[in-house]
Amino acid sequence: MNIRKLGVTGGFAFTPEVHRDRRGLFVSPLQESAFVTAIGGRFPVAQTNHSVSARNVLRGVHFTVVPPGQAKYVYCARGRALDVMVDIRVGSPTFGQWEATELDAESYQAVYFPEGVGHAFLALEDDTTMSYLVSSGYRAEQEKGIDPLDPQLGLPWPAGIRPLLSDRDAAAPSLAEAEALGLLPRYVDCLPGQG
Repeated sequence: MNIRKLGVTGGFAFTPEVHRDRRGLFVSPLQESAFVTAIGGRFPVAQTNHSVSARNVLRGVHFTVVPPGQAKYVYCARGRALDVMVDIRVGSPTFGQWEATELDAESYQAVYFPEGVGHAFLALEDDTTMSYLVSSGYRAEQEKGIDPLDPQLGLPWPAGIRPLLSDRDAAAPSLAEAEALGLLPRYVDCLPGQG
């Protein structure tokens, strides 16, 4: 497993070895020993999520209220996506910064999102299938969002596309509006042992 530290504090990318032969392939996108080496603790899976998106579907920027918070381990099981991590934790050394990683069903690279960071992705192909392992179960009242097209964030969506957003994502506040409304998590509350 290749481990790469990302530019957002606490974020990591993991690229597993893919075993291919005449029958197909076998891959293990999450390996506990590699995760513990990078993060320093185990990933507590409370729920798994699976989404299928048409080309140009843009989901996010989503995050969960802290506490309880929700860490994510995300990989692309089919197709290709531009996956973006956004640091929205007030007081974080990388607040407002983002990191983009192309995820696909060739490399099975996965991205770890620590609690309190925002997550968005753009499907680059039809039937792009994303798999998420999350550290807490879904509760609608704790799910929040930031406008993925916020010009102040300047997320790296390809030029010339017309992204398809949910009504909720299209109406989400900008990062500055979310901060002014007190919706953003505080970095200190997202540190291990705080939630």
